[in-house]
Amino acid sequence: MSKQFPPFILVFVFLSTFSLFSCCHNSHGFPAVSIVEGNASKIQTYIVHVESPGKGELLSAEDRRNWHESFLPSLHLDSGEPRLVYSYTHAISGFAARLKLEDVKAMEAKEGFLHAQVDKELEILTTYTPAFSGLNQWKGMWWDSDFGAGMIIGVIDTGILPTHPSFSDDGMSPPPIKWRGRCDFNNASLCNNKLIGARSFKAGYDVSSPLDEHGHGTHTAGTVAGSRVYDAHVLGSARGSASGIAPKAHLAIYKVVHNNQGFDSDLLAAIDQAILDGVDVLSISLGRVSEQLYDSAAIVGSLAAMERGVLTCGAAGNNGPYPSVIANDAPWMLTVGAGTTDRRITVTVKLGNEMEVDGEAVYQMNHLETTPPSPIAYPGYNGILDFKHCKPNILPTIEIQGKIVICWADNDGNVEQGIAVKRAGGAGMILLNSAFQSATTIVEAHVLPAAHLSHKETMKFLSYIDLPSNTCPTATIITKGTSFRAQPSPAVASFSSRGPSLINGGILKPDMISPGVNILAAWPLDIDLSQSTPFNFMSGTSVSTAHIAGIAAMLRSTHPEWSPAMIKSAIMTTAYTQDLDGNHITSEYPDNAPASDFFALGAGHVNPSGAQDPGLVYDIEPSDYINYLCGLRLTDREVSVIARQNVQCSNVQKIGIEELNYPSISLSMKLDWNKTITRNVTNVGEAHSVYFVHVDQPEGATMEVSPDILYFTRKNQKRSFTIEFGTKDDYTGRGRVSEGQLLWVGTLSIHL
Repeated sequence: MSKQFPPFILVFVFLSTFSLFSCCHNSHGFPAVSIVEGNASKIQTYIVHVESPGKGELLSAEDRRNWHESFLPSLHLDSGEPRLVYSYTHAISGFAARLKLEDVKAMEAKEGFLHAQVDKELEILTTYTPAFSGLNQWKGMWWDSDFGAGMIIGVIDTGILPTHPSFSDDGMSPPPIKWRGRCDFNNASLCNNKLIGARSFKAGYDVSSPLDEHGHGTHTAGTVAGSRVYDAHVLGSARGSASGIAPKAHLAIYKVVHNNQGFDSDLLAAIDQAILDGVDVLSISLGRVSEQLYDSAAIVGSLAAMERGVLTCGAAGNNGPYPSVIANDAPWMLTVGAGTTDRRITVTVKLGNEMEVDGEAVYQMNHLETTPPSPIAYPGYNGILDFKHCKPNILPTIEIQGKIVICWADNDGNVEQGIAVKRAGGAGMILLNSAFQSATTIVEAHVLPAAHLSHKETMKFLSYIDLPSNTCPTATIITKGTSFRAQPSPAVASFSSRGPSLINGGILKPDMISPGVNILAAWPLDIDLSQSTPFNFMSGTSVSTAHIAGIAAMLRSTHPEWSPAMIKSAIMTTAYTQDLDGNHITSEYPDNAPASDFFALGAGHVNPSGAQDPGLVYDIEPSDYINYLCGLRLTDREVSVIARQNVQCSNVQKIGIEELNYPSISLSMKLDWNKTITRNVTNVGEAHSVYFVHVDQPEGATMEVSPDILYFTRKNQKRSFTIEFGTKDDYTGRGRVSEGQLLWVGTLSIHL
């Protein structure tokens, strides 16, 4: 008997915006023009340092500007554009101006002149993702939340290196009065106003240290709330100023992984302790794919945290691109997938026939380097898995001395492959991506020259070494340093876990994506994965989760009255679905970079500035989750396990999964079928406001939204609307997925 499919699955997400005028904008803050050095007659922007004319006296802004303008050959260019760009007050004693080199030379003879330099394009480096996500230190969420000051973020992971400069408490306020945690390092002074607590959980024993033996926990802690560290880099690459997402938030660390091993019992103990300690947000970059909601410690524990006002951000997992292998997929968790940024640490491999292929990697260097042309060794040419992945036990059996060795990339462990290659005498390593890894390349700190190639570049490379006439293939590895504006970006990483969830009834997961590929953050020096470095790159939904946890903490700071569901709604409904070039965000799997579907992208890529002022939010009462669980047709015992209370579903008003007041809807639709769904929104924007509905209708569906205009007269006022779904008679998309979205566009309602 053949399996019966509904005509199609409908996946629908809600977005919201509030503005005086309805418009689209780019919040990424990338410069439109780059100024580069040229000839002496070329007009460029210079930064000019001059003496202060007041000799310590306070000057008015006008007096200071007049002093700076006195150095200029004229106030305007021939085009009429003013020469003076900035008249600085505090940053330096000086100004920025549009000048020619000859103007600067003439300026040198003027009394009070000190120094001039060409204005160079900034490289926004290290975690870099605060800037990529639109966080600005002078306005918006960072400024409004005071960078997360006063918030406590609980990080459940592998521990922390407390002496790392990312956890300095310079400028930090003491922890809030509600904090009830403790510091379990042998030396309690290792905790401070940044790192306010550290506990370790290992099979119920209180004897282990919360010191990080792995690196993962230090990295995620640095990503979520690391203090600013200047001149951070990895082996000379991506040099810049490192900052966590919420750099003034307090950190409470809960170690549950020891020697690469952790258990649900320890995870539950950590969540329990975090609730008692008084954390505001939990970041869990751990978990596992569960067969039932009640079978996951993270899912059950996070429901308890939610009921006490704590939002839990959980990693979706690194099981992509396979569908429906996803972790932390309960509706009360904020489940995070991984996206790319536009930064690349570029390495080019020049082949013996002059063809070039591009990849990524980091290797210790003082300047851009090129390896000499070297013969290529390919242990995996025989097709045996251990040979393809350059396992240490097989390399001594192969002649690779002085050669560049070809290895197939793993999701992790590539640095160890390089160590094995170097020990066996190899001169370099080229990592190849499979079709499933596709376009996602991982930057790692290698011990020898290396390049990690995408699958498309891998195919080009293999075509060269497979040439029948190519009896002695050679390659040269050329490092090219850090670059930006890679296209397309952001994109969904190939490894990022996808929905649909098989255990939550069809609620869309992941909820969204955030930066999770090649993120630079704190790293323990004594973790001997490669060369000693206080910062390292890491990729995975672990680090994308840390990004969202930092944003959630800042929202809690600016909106302390919001429930976890409201914070989650604000983040989801303001996410964007277009990349930096204005195209729909793509997926890095497969090679042709298709538009990502909602099962990979969720509601979209995080947009912190939008989440700060979402206009409308979808709130959920804790009791609604009980109604939802009973609607899943779980037994009373199963629901009681999750809810931690005795529940009899016969006494509960069950709701369909699609009826949970969630910022997305997922429906299985049949022919000649209709369904009316109600949603409730809360106005958290201007008191007097009006919202108009805009719908991108899913293919094959009919939709009627009523009312199509929402009027509000006060803040926190609630309004309901209904969506009547139906199927089109002529639609033949049996078994397919159709997607759409609903946008509430707000304007001010002016009363005279």
